[in-house]
Amino acid sequence: MLKASGIRKRYGQLQVLKGVDISVNKGEIVSIVGSSGAGKSTLLHILGTLDTPDAGDIFLNNSPLHNFKGKKLAGFRNHNIGFVFQFHHLLPEFSAIENVSIPGWIAGRNRTEVAAEAAKLLQLLGLQDRLDNKPQQLSGGEQQRVAVARALINKPSIVFADEPTGNLDSNNAKELHELFVRLRNEFQQTFLIVTHNEELAAMSDRELHMKDGIIVE
Repeated sequence: MLKASGIRKRYGQLQVLKGVDISVNKGEIVSIVGSSGAGKSTLLHILGTLDTPDAGDIFLNNSPLHNFKGKKLAGFRNHNIGFVFQFHHLLPEFSAIENVSIPGWIAGRNRTEVAAEAAKLLQLLGLQDRLDNKPQQLSGGEQQRVAVARALINKPSIVFADEPTGNLDSNNAKELHELFVRLRNEFQQTFLIVTHNEELAAMSDRELHMKDGIIVE
């Protein structure tokens, strides 16, 4: 589903990525692990089209992302890629169901249908009693589950998660790990995860180790 080759990225004099090749199959959970500064998050952001490589090719479902720009790229990203970050980035003035619905509304989908789907997702994630709560009324684990539901609202081909448990306690982190596995098992959802959490990495189908800007195993 996802295939990238020869990904390079430099910031000033610092060569962060030195020719990375990676592929991910549909329904896989793949974790990228490695020390800080290895280039993990930079790679994830480039694969997710949030940053551009200096060189290399990226294909998602055979679409050449490295050739997309502007509105075409933004539209493709909105419809095909979901994101979960360490910090949930929920909008504080909106309720849980509204936060989840926003990517669907941006995509131009029917507002009522999107809200109904958002409610179903939140119920699936155990938040059926939190639909109208704003982020400040939710626990850290609940906020991150809202962020996961938001990532799923447009039925993306793949979800990129950058240190998704980095801001959670061990119990909430374990629940989020189990949630990713359940979403993969029940819906064949694909995940590519950057993590320092060894337990989360161990629950993945594959672990890729990065060191000094390349994947070493």
